[in-house]
Amino acid sequence: MKTILHRADSRGYVNHGWLESYHSFSFAGYYNSDRMNFGALRVFNDDIVEAKEGFGTHPHKNMEIISIPLLGALSHKDSMGNKKAITAGEVQVMSAGSGLTHSEFNDNELEKVNFFQLWIVPSEQNITPKYEQKYFKETERNNKLQILVSSENSKDDKSLKIQQDAQISRITLHKNEALEYKLKSNNHGVYIMNIEGDIKIDNNILGKRDAIGIWETRSINIIAQRTSDILFVEVPMIF
Repeated sequence: MKTILHRADSRGYVNHGWLESYHSFSFAGYYNSDRMNFGALRVFNDDIVEAKEGFGTHPHKNMEIISIPLLGALSHKDSMGNKKAITAGEVQVMSAGSGLTHSEFNDNELEKVNFFQLWIVPSEQNITPKYEQKYFKETERNNKLQILVSSENSKDDKSLKIQQDAQISRITLHKNEALEYKLKSNNHGVYIMNIEGDIKIDNNILGKRDAIGIWETRSINIIAQRTSDILFVEVPMIF
């Protein structure tokens, strides 16, 4: 088993006034040669957008982009004709493929929006762009994995689909409960973000927003030292 530990306070950080962002991997003005990616996972940003602020229209190409709101709602508009709000509890997937543009805005007069933005390198280039979003019930991940995103070839009919042999899942693991996480193959690794709470993985204790990447193993044992909200991003390490 190989591991890489990313403490919350070791992430890249930027404050633009309207946006605070914590970068697990090199992004925009933050560059760290030791943090370019984790396998096919290229970006993991923890973004906080102020009230009545947002991202103007900008392009993407050949990237699987996943947004997971944790607090508040973002208004989304794109060149495919989608115009929707994405709220906490929902997950949004955009397969940028051959190219698209989009914008995201916090319409709330008072409250901030906090969301994760993940970019995963696709297995195929220049596909037709695609958009999906879905609400996932919190009660359906109590002490069990809830699959949010999976491969186009996956048989899971409840998850959103992306163009990569990857899986994103989430669990609310209650105090003293344990989970054995099983990876898809020897070529896969998993990047585990502890959203809230305290968990133990081997000899590592992870607090709020601590993360660990694990590969070259087929299973991982996790124990919640207090009730914890955990996100798993499993991706090919060679792609």
